[in-house]
Amino acid sequence: MSTAETPEVTTPTSPTMRAVSQDVLGGPGVLKVVERERPVPGVSQLLVRVHAAGVNPTDWKHREQGVFLGEPPFVLGWDVSGVVEATGVGVTLFKPGDEVFGMLPYPHGAGSHAEYVTAPARAFAHKPSQVDHVQAGAVPLAGLTAWQALVDTAQVQPGQRVLIHAAAGGVGHLAVQIAKARGAYVIGTASAAKHDFLRGLGADELIDYRETDFAEAVSDVDVVFDTIGGDSRSLSLRTLRPGGVLVSILPTGTTELADEAEQLGVRGVEMAVESDHASMNALADLIATGALRATIAGTFPLAEAAKAHELGETGRTTGKLVLVVR
Repeated sequence: MSTAETPEVTTPTSPTMRAVSQDVLGGPGVLKVVERERPVPGVSQLLVRVHAAGVNPTDWKHREQGVFLGEPPFVLGWDVSGVVEATGVGVTLFKPGDEVFGMLPYPHGAGSHAEYVTAPARAFAHKPSQVDHVQAGAVPLAGLTAWQALVDTAQVQPGQRVLIHAAAGGVGHLAVQIAKARGAYVIGTASAAKHDFLRGLGADELIDYRETDFAEAVSDVDVVFDTIGGDSRSLSLRTLRPGGVLVSILPTGTTELADEAEQLGVRGVEMAVESDHASMNALADLIATGALRATIAGTFPLAEAAKAHELGETGRTTGKLVLVVR
């Protein structure tokens, strides 16, 4: 990036910032914009002025149930794209003015649905210049989930058959692109109305889960990427060829999946997404080459975070929802 293109660094004039918070657990209506103290970067941390922040299913689950965060008040959000405002002691990878994107440490690092956020420097990567902040802010959590499942865990290889459930969803549509970038043959489950969209992303074979039992239609699969859980996990195990692997992103904390998989001669693993500088750089490389692009289902200002949650909870969106902060 040339000097002329370097984003202007502005010194915050107020010790506070706007953030979307909640005092109680509940529906989207509990979300409200509040004034909070602006954070200060600690050792090895960045202070990032947020431009855009993705909204993910884990946000509305935490909003309603607390899950890992416990009782409110808290600020949700793990995705972030923005500009480095300041660096803490010991940071070498970034400087003020750098455009960055990343995922705050999951689950206890939540807080990107705000004007500023602090996080470890290595949770971020330089934002590819080929996309804007909305595009970049949509990628981290979903992209890291797909990358860590397909590449780090399943180690997808060229020519392998990969079954991706809910392929048109926020995680799924990025997983399709990542699997294709790895040279895989991609099979996706989605409603018929979304098949053309998925073909445009490179999916090789599509199954309308409303009309067809995928467990009867698919066999000899090397990798299953499970994003929906429930009965589909057990059924999906039976589509795997011997030695295949199912990766679920809905961890239960039990060995039930692994035990059932072992009996069938396959492998079943559960994973939770992690902040990872190397993986963020890998995603940035795919974005820069055009091999990975988030589809934006809708954008909302901070004040309309509740509307983003309402839309997301319908389960009918294609792609990602994003809060535009600046």
